[in-house]
Amino acid sequence: MKPTQQKVTSRPQVALIIETSINYGRGLLKGVARYMRSAGEWSVFLEQRELGAELPRWIDRWDGDGIITRSDDPRLLERGIPTVALFDHRSCQQKVPQILNDNRAVGRLAAAHLVERGFRHLAFYGVPGEFWSEERLAGVREEGARQGASLAVFEPARSRRKRSIAWQDSQEELARWMSAQAAPLGLVAANDIHGLRALDACKRAGISVPERVAVMGADNDEELCELSDPPLSSIAFQPLRAGFAAAEMLARMMRGERVQSAMQLVPPLGLVTRQSTDVLAMEDEEVARALAVIRQQACDGLDVPAILRQVPISRRSLEIRMQKLLGRTPREEIRRVQIERAKKLLSETDLKLDRIAVSCGFVRASALSIAFREVVGTTPSDYRSQAGLA
Repeated sequence: MKPTQQKVTSRPQVALIIETSINYGRGLLKGVARYMRSAGEWSVFLEQRELGAELPRWIDRWDGDGIITRSDDPRLLERGIPTVALFDHRSCQQKVPQILNDNRAVGRLAAAHLVERGFRHLAFYGVPGEFWSEERLAGVREEGARQGASLAVFEPARSRRKRSIAWQDSQEELARWMSAQAAPLGLVAANDIHGLRALDACKRAGISVPERVAVMGADNDEELCELSDPPLSSIAFQPLRAGFAAAEMLARMMRGERVQSAMQLVPPLGLVTRQSTDVLAMEDEEVARALAVIRQQACDGLDVPAILRQVPISRRSLEIRMQKLLGRTPREEIRRVQIERAKKLLSETDLKLDRIAVSCGFVRASALSIAFREVVGTTPSDYRSQAGLA
């Protein structure tokens, strides 16, 4: 049905050109809805759509007050209506304000996770020429260089970049490239779709995952991540936070206020580890065994003496060797694993903080809160709110 053009209410009329077909777009819409509940109702124009779909036919004649868009169609950006963009393109940075993911931080976080698992050879499989993908690659490159890891970047054959090729051919090309890389290899895929493709290429080439190649995606689309074999580790974003920020910025623009920044970066929420990176790739067997003990028992009251009772190594030697390989002491690694567990429970369950504390090896909730703020830089309640469960 074509929306009416007659304004029958004083409520601001806002068009949401946001995809409803994927989790990220629906998360953005939830963020907009959260702002509306807290600051006042809008008259919203929204249709079911996919990312990249044609604009609705009514938009050219639409006489509204504001737009939040994931479409880069110039008809939206040049109408003179207050507009906030939620896409990752260089081309619009000087035209309308943007709320976008901190894609370099995404790349750095993915690379750091793989290096923590002992991978000294990194690889990146993305979309050449796409801003968001190039930024994630830049983050991987920055973190890899900081950690002293090598980096290989998949570049499709030049003759194939400008023409459509069969799925089988592209997967075989990727499989050959991955087979030629140094192992063990930690591969960062630009998004979860590319992560699934990388895992498929590994199967074609007979490459064991995660032992020989560990694969990390981005977007944390749970259906896609669980569809893969093995399930895909991924970087979780904060679409609720981005949607809320976009709505807040648009409201200010519709009131005639000037926004301070033309661009706001939203950091990733964090890692969601699954089986595709569930391995320790290191030659130091004692440190690997100690790390395995930490991963299995950190939330059960584990301390350093308990590690030493299970791994035949002196405390001083373990501390020196772990510091050299990971940049952390055994005690710091125990705390890191505990906090990662807490983050998972905060973002995926509605358990009360005292129960989460006990589940993560803390005596009381206050101890978890102190440790959480030291490691993450925010409180558990704020973290849960950003994840959309508060």
